Amino acid sequence: MAHFLQQCRHWVFDMDGTLTNAVHDFQHIRRQLDIPPDADILDHLDNLPPAQAAAAHQWLLEHERKLAEQSTAAPGAVALVNYLHERGDRLAILTRNARELAQVTLRAIGLQQCFAPADILGRNEAAPKPSPDGMLHIARNWQVCSSRLCMVGDFHFDLRSARSAGSRAVLVNLPNNPWPELTDHHAPDCNALLDSLSQTRPH
Repeated sequence: MAHFLQQCRHWVFDMDGTLTNAVHDFQHIRRQLDIPPDADILDHLDNLPPAQAAAAHQWLLEHERKLAEQSTAAPGAVALVNYLHERGDRLAILTRNARELAQVTLRAIGLQQCFAPADILGRNEAAPKPSPDGMLHIARNWQVCSSRLCMVGDFHFDLRSARSAGSRAVLVNLPNNPWPELTDHHAPDCNALLDSLSQTRPH
């Protein structure tokens, strides 16, 4: 097991596909918003004329709201977050979704009590991942060095954000690790990560 896991007390979680089962159909979103198949959705919207961008963002927000309300927890996610919360670790959410939808999602999966509102950052509170902006914002908020943060995510955007901030990166919810150069630890799911963190807990 990676030694740093036992030392980490400052955790930043991605939301969709990490704490929840992934349901976003990004190609459907691209088709609906006339975005090229290989383009980053948020980057593309940011480069549209203001009126067109506003309409696209509104459609995206409503589409994501429906998904957020139907969110289900990824295997082991609730147990992992509750374990960290109960032992007093600092917990944050860093998502490319809107903050208000992250809060809807947390309520849907029963974890809203584990995250302070100020520790939930969406695409309007910080530059979206893979930018390190959100990680650095959280570190400043918590008054700790960014090297003490550990990002848990399911995509290379999460890992690159952590790397650029000088933080640790844990990949979850993939059977194999396609990005070893960006990853400090890989766990097939949140249950496996919890087992790594709590090997002495009774089963």
